[in-house]
Amino acid sequence: MEQQPEMELIRAASEELSLQFKTLINTDQVDNINELQHLILGRLQDSNAILSHFNDYSQQCFAEVSGDLSHNTRLLRSMKLDLDYIFQKLSTVSLRIRVPDDSVCTLYKRLDEFNTILGLVLDLIHNKGMLN
Repeated sequence: MEQQPEMELIRAASEELSLQFKTLINTDQVDNINELQHLILGRLQDSNAILSHFNDYSQQCFAEVSGDLSHNTRLLRSMKLDLDYIFQKLSTVSLRIRVPDDSVCTLYKRLDEFNTILGLVLDLIHNKGMLN
């Protein structure tokens, strides 16, 4: 029997607490928050639509240039192989001559620099995943 009055006291306390909470909440502020949430939702949906459109456009642009990119990459690889061959031949010739000529040394250095740069470009393209 003692539990019945205790339950009634708890229920009365709960009702009193809920009434006090209701007086703390301003319905205009809740409505304002609700409107702001809907405004933010609308802006997020607009931003999402814009980003989706941009992604589609980017995909289309990449599809248009990917063939050229692949072709140019193959061309660069071919050029690198040719330059490696020329570099090797020049090295062999300069070792046979054993007399360093300034123009041959300059050409030799420039080919070495170009070969290094071309190698870096190909490595960068390969690391970005643009090669097939």
